[in-house]
Amino acid sequence: MVERYSREIMAKKWNLQAKYDAWLKVELAAVKAWNKLGLISDTDCEKIIKNAQFDIKRIDEIEKTTKHDVIAFLTSVSESLGEESRFVHYAMTSSDCIDTAVALQIKESLELILEDLETLLNIIKKRAVEHKKTLMVGRSHGIHGEPISFGLVLALWYDELTHSKDLLLHAKELISYGKISGAMGNFAHAPLEFEEEICKELGLKAAPISNQIIQRDRYAQVISAIAILAASCEKIAVSIRHFQRTEVYEAEEYFSQGQKGSSAMPHKRNPVLSENITGLCRVLRSFVTPALENVALWHERDISHSSVERFILPDTFITADFMLVRLANLIDKLLVYPKNMMKNLNLTGGLVFSGRVLLELPFKGITRENAYKIVQRNAMKVWNDLQNGKAALNSKNESLFLLELLNDKELRQSLSEEDIRKCFDYEYYTKNIDAIFARVFK
Repeated sequence: MVERYSREIMAKKWNLQAKYDAWLKVELAAVKAWNKLGLISDTDCEKIIKNAQFDIKRIDEIEKTTKHDVIAFLTSVSESLGEESRFVHYAMTSSDCIDTAVALQIKESLELILEDLETLLNIIKKRAVEHKKTLMVGRSHGIHGEPISFGLVLALWYDELTHSKDLLLHAKELISYGKISGAMGNFAHAPLEFEEEICKELGLKAAPISNQIIQRDRYAQVISAIAILAASCEKIAVSIRHFQRTEVYEAEEYFSQGQKGSSAMPHKRNPVLSENITGLCRVLRSFVTPALENVALWHERDISHSSVERFILPDTFITADFMLVRLANLIDKLLVYPKNMMKNLNLTGGLVFSGRVLLELPFKGITRENAYKIVQRNAMKVWNDLQNGKAALNSKNESLFLLELLNDKELRQSLSEEDIRKCFDYEYYTKNIDAIFARVFK
C-alpha cells in the first residue's frame, strides 16, 4: 500500500487489525456453530464469545517462533481464555479461517467500491445533462469527423461504466462464499451443517465444494472485474488529457488557487490528476496476471498464492477506491469550454459536413462512387487551401467547404444552393440526442 494513493476508509479494511478482526469473527462463528450442534456447552460458548481477544504485538512475538501466523493468532487468542480455549479452531484448518475471513473483507471492500462507482456515475450523468447539446467535433483516428455533443461523450462514459457495475455486482456475489470443510475439503472432522451454520452467521454462502481452500477463480474474477473498470476509467482519463492539450483546449482539470504546474515554467497547467489516474489504472490491471496464476495450485492446495494475495488484495481495493474518488472529483470540477469546442469544430472549414452532402446526392440520381468523387474532390481542395493559410471561414462566417461546393458546376447540376446550405446545419447532428439519452439514463 502506498499511503499517497489510499483513503483511510478503505485502508482500514486491510490493515492488521482488520485482518485479525475478520479471523476472530470466523472463529467465534465456529464456536457458536459447535454450540448449536451440541459439541460445546452454553457456558464454554459464552465465555469464548465474551472474552476471546488478540494482541497484535503478541501475535508478532509468537510468530517469530512458530513461523505460522494463524497459529500465532490462535495462541494469542487462547491466552485471553481459560480451559474453554480448547474449542477454538476445533476441527478447522488455517484456510478455513483465512479464506472465509478474506471473503468478508472482499465483500465489504466491494461494497465501498460500488458506492464509489455509483457516485462517479451520478456525477457523469449530471455533467452529461448539463452538456447534452454542447457541440463539439467527433474524432476518429484523432482526426475531425462529424459534429457530436460533449453530452454524448459523457453519456458513453456513463454507459460503459454501468457494464463494470454489473461485473462488480456479479463479483460480489461470487466472492461471498466461505469454506469450513477441513484440511482436504472432505468434512472428515466436522459435518456439512457446521460449515453452513458458520456461513449463515457471517452472511456468506457455503461453497458447494472446496478442497483446502476457496478456489482462486473467484478471486481472479473479482480482480478482473476491477481491472476492466480501471480500463474504462483510464479511457476517460486519456480523453481528458487530450481535451486539455493546448492545441485542443476544450476542457481542463480544475486548477486551484496557489497550485503550481511546473518548477521551471510558471505558466503550466498540467492534467496531473488524469495522468495519475492513468498510472493507477495501469497498476490495477497488472494484478490480473498474478490473480489468474493463483488459480492453478498443486493438488488440494499449496501456498504459492498466499504471498501474492498479501500484495494484490489490499492494493487492488485501496488503489481502486482512491482512483474512483479522484476521477469523480475530477469530472465534477472539470472546466468545459464550449467556445473552444465550436472553434475547433470550424477549424476544417466545414469539412465535417462532407458526409451529409454525400448522402444527398443518391437522391438526385448520382451513384455513390460519383458522389464520393465530387465531394472528396472539393474536400481535398479545402485541405490544401487550409494548409496554405486560407481562412476556414470568410467575413460572412461562411465555411471554405461551403463556398467550394457552391462553385462546383458538376455538383450544382444536382443540388441547388438551398440544398447545399441545408447540409451545413448543426441541428441535424443533435436531433436524436434526447432519444439516445432516454436509452442510456433509464
